[in-house]
Amino acid sequence: MVIGTSLSLKKKALGKKRCFVDRLIKLKDILEIQQAIIKAARKSLEKLGFLEIIPPILATATDPGLRGAKYFTVDFYGKRYKLMSSMIMHKIVAASALGKVFAISPCLRKEKIKSAETRRHLAEFWQIDVETLGDRKEAMKVAEILLRDVIKEVVKTKSTQLKKLGRRLKIPALPFKRITYKEAIKLAKKLGCGTDEKQEIPWEAEKALSMHFKAPFFIVDYPKGSRGFYDKTVFSKQLSFDIIYPEGYGEAASGSEREIDPKLVVCKLRSAGEKPEEYKWFVDLLREGKIKQTSGFGIGVERLTKYICGLKKIEDATPFPKLPGGDAI
Repeated sequence: MVIGTSLSLKKKALGKKRCFVDRLIKLKDILEIQQAIIKAARKSLEKLGFLEIIPPILATATDPGLRGAKYFTVDFYGKRYKLMSSMIMHKIVAASALGKVFAISPCLRKEKIKSAETRRHLAEFWQIDVETLGDRKEAMKVAEILLRDVIKEVVKTKSTQLKKLGRRLKIPALPFKRITYKEAIKLAKKLGCGTDEKQEIPWEAEKALSMHFKAPFFIVDYPKGSRGFYDKTVFSKQLSFDIIYPEGYGEAASGSEREIDPKLVVCKLRSAGEKPEEYKWFVDLLREGKIKQTSGFGIGVERLTKYICGLKKIEDATPFPKLPGGDAI
């Protein structure tokens, strides 16, 4: 009986492994396009004068502005460290020292299990993290050029793979259309997706807006308190922005002009329920005047792959998916 059970488990495990292999074979065209996406992103950013840096994987503090998600912690030689949910503070520091910087960085987020149902969230994903000196306009200009360049390069070099996937892509024109948060909320209501103001735009409203437009577009000026401590606040709005994909694919990029007033940063951390002492190294750099005015954004590699390939499920945009609450391959 024990032997039979053991053999049965071994057969199931072998079948699962074979399933992994079969799945990867089916994803070959998608992964070839993803490779082209990453190469095109590097090419575009290097052309714009950006320096690629190696990203951190863990630190004493990471981005707490996770829209309901939590971060993972690990024991690092007897100390409690966090796995990167976003290298936001590290890239601000890097840009202050080096100027234009970017990284292809890993992000791990303990998303709510229910978020897996949206088919747009992963617990582990990769991000094109970009930071530059200057205000929000600088980051927005780089973001739209980068997205346009990537799409253009993929259409040019991976037409065969796109055709096999049945995907037709239009190269977006620059500059992208811009609407304010207030305009987005008003339009979402007209589209039948009413939502509370002064909060993040929920997925259903974002999807409706995404379906409404035919090309990528910006949403700017989110309300005070709706985003992370690092987004600069001016009166009742934050100098933040999102790029939204068309066709219902939702958020492409999220970014902002950064807050560099140490008193405001500490106040925002406390308001968010965070412990400022965990961010001491970053706050100290702000107090010492070592942090310059920067702006930046992040573009999720898997979401970009999903959009370019016309995929329905985010897990098809990565070889070894880790869904919220799911099994890890």
